[in-house]
Amino acid sequence: MMESMKVCARVLVLPILFLAGAVGTLGAAACAGGTQVKLPPAGSAEPDKFLFDRGNEELAKKHWYAAREYFRNVVDRYPQSAYRPDAKLALGDTYLAENSAESRVLAVNEYQEFLSFFPTHKRADYAQFKIAFAHYKQMLSPQRDQTETRETIAQFSDFLKRFPQSELTADAQKYYREARDRLSEHEFQVGLFYVRVKWCPGAIDRFQQLLKDNPEYSGRDGAYFYEAECYYMSKQNALALPLYDRIVKEFSESEFLERAQKRVTELGGKSPRPSPAAR
Repeated sequence: MMESMKVCARVLVLPILFLAGAVGTLGAAACAGGTQVKLPPAGSAEPDKFLFDRGNEELAKKHWYAAREYFRNVVDRYPQSAYRPDAKLALGDTYLAENSAESRVLAVNEYQEFLSFFPTHKRADYAQFKIAFAHYKQMLSPQRDQTETRETIAQFSDFLKRFPQSELTADAQKYYREARDRLSEHEFQVGLFYVRVKWCPGAIDRFQQLLKDNPEYSGRDGAYFYEAECYYMSKQNALALPLYDRIVKEFSESEFLERAQKRVTELGGKSPRPSPAAR
């Protein structure tokens, strides 16, 4: 009985080994969501195009693994293919679309390799943008570690310097601004903590550095207000008044506007109406 089972096992193994050798890197019959990866037709004049097109079809269906197998074969088996650069980028796209911490790291690696292989390619801007975007997707809240936020700023800054005319520039500027504000919000929260524990020197330094580093910070009205409050609590009214006044003039919709107006009146300044531009 045991001997007959061994014979059957050998009979089954041999065809499987033969099939694996014939299929090569596709031979595992990789499936994603029930989709089987297909080989180019025998004698196909453009097997690389066949694989690339099938990869795009699977990518559109969100079959990340199957799409990746097609694109990987274009990259690895057809080094002279005109589709190889786009397949390399698409590999990164399959990882980025999975949207996990591990897959984003793998996506960045694919895009970085693309820039190493094809530094002057017409889609180099896309690769750099996606590297920055992968870090953007990993940014944490202002109360948590900001390592990925800083990396996002660095990568988008690099993009904006290298590709100012790219079609992706507007999106890059938007994400760059968001990352800058995220980092500034982190600094603002630290300054606000110092205000609450009444350590005004630390708060003032933090707010001033924040505004120096990011003068376009969207929450700068809060930085002005709490810096002014620190001066007010320290009896340095001459330093507090211009900051309150600035809020009144520049921020018609600020949550700090009413309090700033009261401080201006209290300190003997003239509480002006918001400028037409601010309104």
